[in-house]
Amino acid sequence: MKVIIDNGHGINTPGKRSPIRPDGSQLFEYEFNRSIAAMVLHELEHLGIPYLQLVPEIEDISLRERCNRANIFYENHPDSFLVSIHANAGGGTGWEVFTYTGQSESDIIANVFAEMAKLHFPNFRMRFDCSDGDPDKESQFYILKHTKCPAILTENFFMDTPKDLDFICSYSGRKRIATMHVEAIKVYLKSKGQL
Repeated sequence: MKVIIDNGHGINTPGKRSPIRPDGSQLFEYEFNRSIAAMVLHELEHLGIPYLQLVPEIEDISLRERCNRANIFYENHPDSFLVSIHANAGGGTGWEVFTYTGQSESDIIANVFAEMAKLHFPNFRMRFDCSDGDPDKESQFYILKHTKCPAILTENFFMDTPKDLDFICSYSGRKRIATMHVEAIKVYLKSKGQL
């Protein structure tokens, strides 16, 4: 199986940044997403797990183009799945995972990620929606709706909440987030007899 890693947003995406911190610094989501993706990809390379970095460019690549790239790859690698990495905003706190509406293999992948997040982030809120029997939230996000392969989107804490922001700005926080993603990928691959 091959893992498609999507680091959401680009340097020229409007908004997508934290408030200015007391020390004058500011987190830009494109940088955070790429930082986590780079750590994940480095570890996948080390483990010998095949992957595709969907957007190696620093510029913002349209959602349509991202989906086209993923779908072309999926046609040649029909056992692949996509993980889109993001930071959240909106004044909340905690971690969550999204899938497209309905039940599919994406939900199974999201369940693994949710369980791993609970283990790795015990001091943070898990923003789950278990009303349909599983913890993922369903969404019409373009990247989830228009990719043909199983796909999930992780929202890794809130850029506009001080506790979350401190965590995702720190190297140790980012390392924990990347490790959680890698461990979830490994568990899912093992469940499919691929590791």
